[in-house]
Amino acid sequence: MQSLVSAAIPSSEGTISTVHFEDFEEKDWSVIDFDETNCAEEHLQKIDRIISAGKIVETSKVLVSIGSEGFVDRVVDSSPCQQLLVVHDSLFILACIKEKYDKVKCWQGGLINVPDKWTPFDVVFLYFLPALPFELHQVLGSLAKHCSPGARVVISHPQGRQVVEEQREQYPDIVVSNLPEKMTLQSTATDHSFEMIEFVDEPSFYLAVLEFNANNLV
Repeated sequence: MQSLVSAAIPSSEGTISTVHFEDFEEKDWSVIDFDETNCAEEHLQKIDRIISAGKIVETSKVLVSIGSEGFVDRVVDSSPCQQLLVVHDSLFILACIKEKYDKVKCWQGGLINVPDKWTPFDVVFLYFLPALPFELHQVLGSLAKHCSPGARVVISHPQGRQVVEEQREQYPDIVVSNLPEKMTLQSTATDHSFEMIEFVDEPSFYLAVLEFNANNLV
């Protein structure tokens, strides 16, 4: 890792333009960069399935939370949209993304604290939910305040629940929770005006799609 990287993230987006990485203790986020050496085609098919579940259109405002560089690459390449915001704890990953894609918005910080200026979101990808240091009700409660009517929240893991559990044992500082069970997710979603419209919990793939119904807000 270079000690100095020109991140090119405008200060108006809540960060600084030049980052001295030697001043930060970065966690090892390689856990979310899956090994594609022997299954590149299969992995990309899963990523494409996750992205297609968001139903992105050119006017969409899209949020990606704790996404890998590869996932962001695929979103940029496959789904033109009005706005793409990437939220991550890692300044290094955000700097690498910003270096490649000047138009992609980047914000370092907690998902529930994202500034209102980028909202409302039409599509939200919780690409690696188990890395978020928040309870599920906190995440969905915050998104309910920042999503447009009909917005989709896509929770996913291209390798499935068993791999997440293994990752949690190996990387407890990164993976702090497991993927939500169907009944738990459905109940919590309903409490925050989201409807579950798709749920897949296979040994090697996890996908949950929620749709926001603003009319149900109390």
